[in-house]
Amino acid sequence: MCIVQRYALLSVAAFAALTAASGKKFIHVAGAVLILLAAVFGAFVAARQSWLQWYPPAVATCGRDFYGMIESFPLQRVIPMIFKGSGDCSAVDWTFLGGTIANWSFICFTLFGVLALLLLWRQSPSGRLSKVS
Repeated sequence: MCIVQRYALLSVAAFAALTAASGKKFIHVAGAVLILLAAVFGAFVAARQSWLQWYPPAVATCGRDFYGMIESFPLQRVIPMIFKGSGDCSAVDWTFLGGTIANWSFICFTLFGVLALLLLWRQSPSGRLSKVS
């Protein structure tokens, strides 16, 4: 799950960079939607991992890695396997101010989602900030 969170974070960063590099309103709106989707997905995965850390499974097993699953199973079986979680997803290796990496990832993805919504609101015709400029 932490690998999936990394891919979601890279997606948010890539979409944000492409959106910032463009000067067109359509690209800003499309980029904000893509940022929002990646942030929601990342927040969902981080919330699931946080839940696994708070309520670890009774039997902790080491699951296959992401690439091993893709090579061994069809995609429709891999996606549910990713979100099932395993013993290693429930392990807490590091904390900062009482929060695990998954907790902090959830907070960051939520902030990215709020910023994407703010960007969408600014680009809307009824957005107050867009009428100022």
